[in-house]
Amino acid sequence: MYFEELGLNRNILKAIELKGYKTPSSIQQEAIPAVLTGQDVMAAAQTGTGKTASFTLPIIQYLEGKARVKANQVRVLILTPTRELAAQVHQSLEDYSQFSDTRSAVVFGGVKINPQMLKLRKGIDVLVATPGRLLDLCEKNAVKLDQIDVFVLDEADRMLDMGFINDIRRVIALLPKRRQNLLFSATFSDDIRNLAKGLIHDPVEISVSPKNSAAKTVDQLVIPIDKANKSQALITLIKRHQWYQVLVFCRTKHGANKLSQKLIKSGIKAAAIHGNKSQGARTRALSDFKSGDLQALIATDIAARGIDIDQLPQVVNFDLPHVAEDYVHRIGRTGRAGMAGKAVSLVTAEEYKELVGIERLIQQHIPREDIKGFEAQNALPASPQTLKPIKAKKPKKNKTKVDAFNQTSSTNMSASGKPDKNKKKANNSDGHGNKSRDKAKKSQANKDIWARGKPKQNKPKKSSNKQTGNKNAESKKGVGRSPRKRPVQN
Repeated sequence: MYFEELGLNRNILKAIELKGYKTPSSIQQEAIPAVLTGQDVMAAAQTGTGKTASFTLPIIQYLEGKARVKANQVRVLILTPTRELAAQVHQSLEDYSQFSDTRSAVVFGGVKINPQMLKLRKGIDVLVATPGRLLDLCEKNAVKLDQIDVFVLDEADRMLDMGFINDIRRVIALLPKRRQNLLFSATFSDDIRNLAKGLIHDPVEISVSPKNSAAKTVDQLVIPIDKANKSQALITLIKRHQWYQVLVFCRTKHGANKLSQKLIKSGIKAAAIHGNKSQGARTRALSDFKSGDLQALIATDIAARGIDIDQLPQVVNFDLPHVAEDYVHRIGRTGRAGMAGKAVSLVTAEEYKELVGIERLIQQHIPREDIKGFEAQNALPASPQTLKPIKAKKPKKNKTKVDAFNQTSSTNMSASGKPDKNKKKANNSDGHGNKSRDKAKKSQANKDIWARGKPKQNKPKKSSNKQTGNKNAESKKGVGRSPRKRPVQN
């Protein structure tokens, strides 16, 4: 299939040709026609499948010929979890709308808000935003969302992982009821489907690849190693194989900084990007990495979301991620568009659990290979021969206090119907049985007192001052939970 067969106009086809693309990817073949017809879309696609263009291309075509929006108004809203991804989506809009009259803007935290407010003053066709900064702009009346025609939620799974669910709901509450909704996610988890219930209406559901699978073009390798030798082993790999462009994943911000400094001292041009870095520093590092001025870019999972490099040859997992799905996202940065890629993981014996979790998720054993001179003294155990698929956990049912009391009482009764002293002692020994029974008794006692019209009063046992009880009560009233804060924007 060719792009001409998808119903895109000449201006967009010309821009696609300049980018060097000839045939649409699987997600583009299915999503573009659905978006063009105005249907709601719920799509699952891995990183590097051409997902971004699958919604930016039809959006640009939809906007052609539309009247200019009024001051501070927006016609299309695209919500992304990170600054880097927002910048990537905006760049896609700029690339494909160069022969169209579409006006787009991108807003995110970490930079001054006033220039962003000025951009929105005359109104904009497409706004790409992160949740926190968008809500800040809404509170300042710098942008109005009541005239939105199309709402795109990109990387919805990462949105939920980062704790943006409340911000997403606040944004949705500001949107008009009649609109087209497009939801894109790496997977269709239960949480994503629950989110979609209140957002998507009779959607076209698209899934272009097996769930939680790694791209076939990526050559995966595990290198067993001791933790103390990880940094030097990475330096050896980069120099021995002459890796000119390698993306390295670390689990923590501190670890990324520390590794970056070690690589620089060894003569390798490197930089770290993470949430604590300023937006300017992150943008410069990413630009230098793409241009080849940086040989190694060390990133955390959240900061790397949105890094889009067409021909990235190597990805290294310096630390394995705690969440197995993140491994798939990480190695999805290489092996794109049919190009070959390599994903190397430096794994210690302490990371065995994470390794098995990853292999169970992708349903394959990852080959292992030692580096000469860096053989692990603390051996990495062999993976199980049979990799059982990870099953979804069933939701737990909440038990009421009465149920807990009845269950405790029944377990303390013998077959004759009389209390079983042995079971009672067993319950006392672990504390669970007594705790449930005491709570139930207190609850029932309180109900009886209130039924007689005599509220229960807690009196201090010994006090020479009659007001001591009141003071204690007043001090307790001031104790409570702190208000929930908005997630920090990375």
